[in-house]
Amino acid sequence: MVKKSLAALACLVWGLSTVGTAQADSSERFPYVAGSFYPKDPAVLTRMVDGFFEKAPDRAPAENPFMVLAPHAGYVYSGPAAAETYKSIHPGSVDTVILLGPCHRAAFSGASVWTRGSWTTPLGVVEIDTSTAEAIVKDHPEFQYTEAVHLTEHSLETQIPFLQRRLGTFKIVPILVDDASPSNCRSLARAIISATEGKKSLLVASSDLSHYHDQATARKMDSEALDLFSRGDSEGLRRTFASGETEMCGAAAVLTALEATRLVGAEGKILLQSDSASASGDTGRVVGYGSCVFYKTGKTPAPVGSETYTAEERAQMLAAAREAIAKKLGVASVEQPALSADPFALKRAVFVTLKRQGRLRGCIGGLYPSEPLGEAIPHMAVQAAFSDPRFPPLSANEWADVQIEISVLTVPERTTADEIQMGRDGVIVRKGMRSGVFLPQVADETGWSKETFLSELCSQKAGLSAEAWKDPATELYRFQVIHFSDS
Repeated sequence: MVKKSLAALACLVWGLSTVGTAQADSSERFPYVAGSFYPKDPAVLTRMVDGFFEKAPDRAPAENPFMVLAPHAGYVYSGPAAAETYKSIHPGSVDTVILLGPCHRAAFSGASVWTRGSWTTPLGVVEIDTSTAEAIVKDHPEFQYTEAVHLTEHSLETQIPFLQRRLGTFKIVPILVDDASPSNCRSLARAIISATEGKKSLLVASSDLSHYHDQATARKMDSEALDLFSRGDSEGLRRTFASGETEMCGAAAVLTALEATRLVGAEGKILLQSDSASASGDTGRVVGYGSCVFYKTGKTPAPVGSETYTAEERAQMLAAAREAIAKKLGVASVEQPALSADPFALKRAVFVTLKRQGRLRGCIGGLYPSEPLGEAIPHMAVQAAFSDPRFPPLSANEWADVQIEISVLTVPERTTADEIQMGRDGVIVRKGMRSGVFLPQVADETGWSKETFLSELCSQKAGLSAEAWKDPATELYRFQVIHFSDS
């Protein structure tokens, strides 16, 4: 029973008797888990945190991290991993810390952003960066402060004493997020990037890893989760979260943080993987912890999911498309196995393009995911070959000269003309009942400027005026494409 209680403290609040001072003012937050997750006495807390820092290797390079992953359990369990994370930051080098974490006690959409006042720990008071917080919530009614989800949540509070001992003076923007949908994560990440532009800021993703498996199982699960996280593979994380292969209690926080790293072009590095057994001695039910940092590289951000499919997986998709057309033509073809395993079981929007002797011969696809990838590819391949109204059905005589291109789309998101990046983003225009779409490769193939691209999209594809994209009533959406061919 003792070991079970110790493991519980590794992530959850252990009983109401440890609750901190009651709230007197919603703009000022007092510690809730002081005395349970970490010492209430300032001197004892200082010695504990400094002790963790002394034992952690000095990993701080010349550049500060853009984003870090840190655990939020009781310090006796996760303190070493937290110290590894925060020792990568140069003292006094950060003005604002954006804290992203989960709420363990409530479910809600959007995000809850604390916008004013201060947070107190036994080590002192930390002010809220109100201007940055308000910039994040501006134009985002889904990002509103909800007092109830913050006051008894430990995932952000546990980060602050480490930051106080490492950074000195700084401000915070506490954000709790429970909605891990791609659209919410992308929207919140963009708002954070915009609000912190030009500022000395740090993004902290608060999350523990697997919960209550035996140590061997936990180590395997956590190793895979950290590998996917450090590579920025949000699609891989989503897939393994859904299958139960990995666990992270701060899923929405880490996926939002990964979207932010994609937007700025940052790469990750794992610092430490550990678990609660080192403190509790219980290897039968452990909680896993990880430390990871992301540094800006200066590289152009890659399309979402650009590393999702291996060369072998891409070859399998192309073979499935070719076989579907060959069967319809009655041409002999090598039988290909059905695309049923991950990642082909996930619903994805797909375009299949056929070219013959360098010229377009058919292109059909969907903008929104409606069927598993393994079914969408042969379906769209057959449609492109035989149902594109611009061309007659493909004949067997043409088949030997046909090249196949596959474009797997990310979910479209609302955007503005300024945010569109030529060559990276596909664009959908919509006004009233009219709409049109250009894939990203149209920009590369035509060499158009952004203005010409949008004008042609409106006039050529949607039947609107060439200047319609400038009208506030016209909706623009962007998406990215994982594009490959057999040529």
